[in-house]
Amino acid sequence: MTDTPAPKSTQDTAIVSSAHLAPVTGDGWQLSELEYAMTMTFHAFQRWMTHCMKAVGYNDFNPLDILVLHHINHRAKEKRLSDVAFVLNIEDTHTVNYAIKKLVKAELIEGRKIGKEIFYSTTQTGQDVCIEYGKIRQACLLDAASANGRDFDEISHIARALRNISGLYDQASRSAASL
Repeated sequence: MTDTPAPKSTQDTAIVSSAHLAPVTGDGWQLSELEYAMTMTFHAFQRWMTHCMKAVGYNDFNPLDILVLHHINHRAKEKRLSDVAFVLNIEDTHTVNYAIKKLVKAELIEGRKIGKEIFYSTTQTGQDVCIEYGKIRQACLLDAASANGRDFDEISHIARALRNISGLYDQASRSAASL
């Protein structure tokens, strides 16, 4: 007669970012599991954005550049650098400024000075790029998600949960900065 090993707990089988950061007992390991999932998702999303942008014909843009372009194009409203950084939750505005400069140089966005502020909007070329990106997104991402039976309501629920969790990490970041 052989001994049957005890079934492993969810904690033992969870895929975590770093086992040394996952508490051995009690709660908390779930955040390490979430961190690993976010890391994988973050890198997959970045890869997706750059490949989609390349499919549109623009090879020299990184994920931040692409996010900035889409946000400036969002709702066809002019935006200041600080508006873009705030909405994208980016603390280092110089990275957003560099992305804006690249997009201006590529003639995808343009700036208009009003008083001391510069307001940015997409050019017609920038709008066309966003539209083409959207078509590729539909064909490669949304159609595939629909064909695989993805529950879009569940995706919306996950998005709300992630936005709430971002607040937890923001608060923890402020706490760690004060140590």
